[in-house]
Amino acid sequence: MSKVSLKSLLALIKYRVSIAVAFTAVTGYVVYTHSVDAKLLLMILGVFLLASGASALNEWQESEFDALMERTKMRPIPTGEMSSKVGLQISLIFILLGTACLYFFFGTITALLGLSNIVWYNLIYTKLKRVTPFAVVPGSMVGAIPVLIGWCGAGGNILDPTAIFIAFFMFIWQIPHFWLLMFKYGKQYEEAGFPTINQTINPKMLKLVIFSWIVATSFSSIIVPLFLVQISWAFFVAIFALNILFIAFFVKLSFGNVEELSFRKSFISINIYMMIFMIMLIAFHLYTA
Repeated sequence: MSKVSLKSLLALIKYRVSIAVAFTAVTGYVVYTHSVDAKLLLMILGVFLLASGASALNEWQESEFDALMERTKMRPIPTGEMSSKVGLQISLIFILLGTACLYFFFGTITALLGLSNIVWYNLIYTKLKRVTPFAVVPGSMVGAIPVLIGWCGAGGNILDPTAIFIAFFMFIWQIPHFWLLMFKYGKQYEEAGFPTINQTINPKMLKLVIFSWIVATSFSSIIVPLFLVQISWAFFVAIFALNILFIAFFVKLSFGNVEELSFRKSFISINIYMMIFMIMLIAFHLYTA
């Protein structure tokens, strides 16, 4: 394998996204165990490696389309900083290491959940994006499964209502998160040959669609505490207050006197909202240990 710079490697694995994926797995782990232990570090490592491998594989799969978009044309494979062959090799190494980590330390089910997420992301969702602008809906399963990986890795049952509803929150959250990208970069995706929701509805209607999914995301987080053990009113009120602020922010952006939805503010806020909600779940379960 030829020499690869750290900058190119980090870009290939989309390390920020991979860290966020590992964080959602941490949430599932801590909510089940009510603790932070040394084994959690192995969970973080395994999920991070798998997420990195999946991201690298995606960049290898879509490098020819990335080269056509302003937003992605500076990625390492389109620029030639890294060959397509090396990108594929790196992705497979990360996937193998991540799978091995989850299998040997957390068992078969956890490892299979990790591999199923790669199948869903790289073999199903990535292909669907070329077919329909609504691929994000089934594709959002990719954001839900890491919660289940953390939960099952900690010893939990995959069918437990608590795990399912936290995963459901992540599933719903992914949809407006992605369509905000379409609001900003839809033209670039279309120029690269991807069908987008922008071709189906006008920008004003897209804002309403995004806002509708924002409301759905908010509702999904409000009902999650109802499925937790030892729920407290203080925690529920804190979650409710978070969602009032979240909805109020998007009401202002979606219906205020602005020419178009502020992508930067909206994208940052929806990511911060998810992080705060997950941190609140972690903190509550550590406190009630």
